[in-house]
Amino acid sequence: MTNPWRTLGSRLVYANRWIRVREDRVIRPDGGEGIYGVVEIRPSVGIVALNDAGEIALVGQWRYPHGKLTWEIPRGGSQEGETDMLEVARRELREEAGVEARHWTPLGRTDVNNGVTTDTEHLFLATGLTLVAPRHDPEERIVVRWVPLRSALETALAGGFAECCTELAILKLAWLRRSSLL
Repeated sequence: MTNPWRTLGSRLVYANRWIRVREDRVIRPDGGEGIYGVVEIRPSVGIVALNDAGEIALVGQWRYPHGKLTWEIPRGGSQEGETDMLEVARRELREEAGVEARHWTPLGRTDVNNGVTTDTEHLFLATGLTLVAPRHDPEERIVVRWVPLRSALETALAGGFAECCTELAILKLAWLRRSSLL
């Protein structure tokens, strides 16, 4: 399919260190003129850190937009100019969970809320773990807990994680292991 949208112009509406919001003047697929809002987010990562006991690291943190504590796999965004998502994943796992890994396996990537954002999250499995001191960002207050992979899978299957990339990464890992593809 060819792109049915045509962009007539763009303007930056808002920007901070994490996001940019732009407003595009467009010709819609029906031929009418309109406006399309886009939240630009640099690529992000999500890591399933699996220890030798078969447990994964979950980080609990307060998510301001939703006003609640959520449990997720360690996740984070790339910085301006970063293109090596594995290096971003190494940094985020160390910062958020206080973990370093010897072995890394890509689990694919997914576009997050692709109707309004440019965020693509790259998912990884990290094994061969070593605990180190975490280095949280100033706006983060994070608690780490280790849960059996099976429990995390049951939670994901029940829709118990508030964050979609956490569920996807756990489900992918479980399927790949069950299918002997990993």
